[in-house]
Amino acid sequence: MKIFTGNSNTQFAEGVAKYLGIPLGKVDLRKFSDGELYVAFDENIRNEEVFIIQSTNPPAENILELLLMLDAARRASAKKVIAVVPYFGYGRQDRKDKPRVPISSRLLIDLLSVGGVDRIITMDLHSPQIQGFANVPFDHLYSSIALMDRLKKFNLDEQSGCVLAPDVGSAKMSQAYAKRLNVSFALIDKRRPKANEAKVANLVGDLNNKHVLIIDDMIDTAGTICNAADTAIENGALSVSAIATHPVLSGPAIDRLKKSEINKVILCDTISLSPDKYFDKLEIISVSNVFGEAIKRVVDGTSLSSMFKE
Repeated sequence: MKIFTGNSNTQFAEGVAKYLGIPLGKVDLRKFSDGELYVAFDENIRNEEVFIIQSTNPPAENILELLLMLDAARRASAKKVIAVVPYFGYGRQDRKDKPRVPISSRLLIDLLSVGGVDRIITMDLHSPQIQGFANVPFDHLYSSIALMDRLKKFNLDEQSGCVLAPDVGSAKMSQAYAKRLNVSFALIDKRRPKANEAKVANLVGDLNNKHVLIIDDMIDTAGTICNAADTAIENGALSVSAIATHPVLSGPAIDRLKKSEINKVILCDTISLSPDKYFDKLEIISVSNVFGEAIKRVVDGTSLSSMFKE
């Protein structure tokens, strides 16, 4: 096998390659003077299983770069071409929820398929049903494999801790964490007047005198997380920690998190963060080893599901 990466998250790809004990493959990625992308593999990949690591977060060039690399690998006679997408961008647009809008996640899967992908590996989709859009093997990994060890260090139990789901959509994930951590569970009923804006309507559960963990698949503008933290403190929580897989952190997110009641923000490295997005409360947990192990098992033909049980 050979592993290559686009420009979206090179540090993450280096972590995956280090776990597997192989160097990253050489690929020439640059722009023409008019801004068009140029892609060329600088080594032979004939009859190789080629893994291309690239998150599809903005800018849209990340998606185009991935598609061009898929096409180049296919035309270079790679045996198999596997897209490793730590963060699957456009995953929130998974259905037609109002007239005259696209189903963007379906379109993205179609583009990957046309590009010649043989398998897709990603983590913590915003909507797990996106797997059904693909007609190739689709491996859906979970950040809990890496996060659980960190969360156990909070040393919480049923009486002292609670996992708070910031909305109904994250309830299933939060319940799974609560069960594994042996803590209580609570849920916020959220109303969303418009995109990137959320308001708390109701709280289900007891947060009084408890250390609260708010768990979600991503933090974008941080409105949902910060509103949930305010609700927790108002209802007697002793402390609030926010945990999420994907650090989208757009718009006012950093400022909101700095000023919020949240004591700790724990995120994964599925998206590369610029230096200006780091702040004192932030802690990054790497999931490169999880992807490295998944790649190893795909190549060896062994079970991926057993990773989640270990």
